[in-house]
Amino acid sequence: MGVGKSTVAELLKKELPAAVLLEGDWCWAMDPFVVDEATKAMVLDHITYLLNSFLGRGRFQNIIFSWVMPEQAILDAIISRLDLRDYRVVGVTLVCSEAELGRRLKKDISAGLRRPDILERSLLRLAACRELHTQQIDTSGLSAEQVAERIKRL
Repeated sequence: MGVGKSTVAELLKKELPAAVLLEGDWCWAMDPFVVDEATKAMVLDHITYLLNSFLGRGRFQNIIFSWVMPEQAILDAIISRLDLRDYRVVGVTLVCSEAELGRRLKKDISAGLRRPDILERSLLRLAACRELHTQQIDTSGLSAEQVAERIKRL
């Protein structure tokens, strides 16, 4: 949260040919927001259903899935449930320095875009995301356009 994943994902959707974007957070847009085993299973079911729907249509060359995934097991569970016959998976994790993350989130908090508790939660997730078996891109000091260009070269 705060490393630029949503901004970069939107850029990639516009710049890559025949692209579609799934923001994992859309599958959590519920009120009240409840995280328990039942909602976790439901969200994973929804995500894999949507991704498989995109994969199965033959319409999309690029499927962008953007979500804060702080556990390799979650990523592995999703990938294991996808029909990837005609696709190559490129796993990318965006990270940044703790100082950069703090600067970005404080700016968003001041603008009323995020709640103050985001900083502590984001720092914990940042550390966990560094452990994923993906290609890591440090977004510190980079524009969203520069990050998107790096991803497009993968």
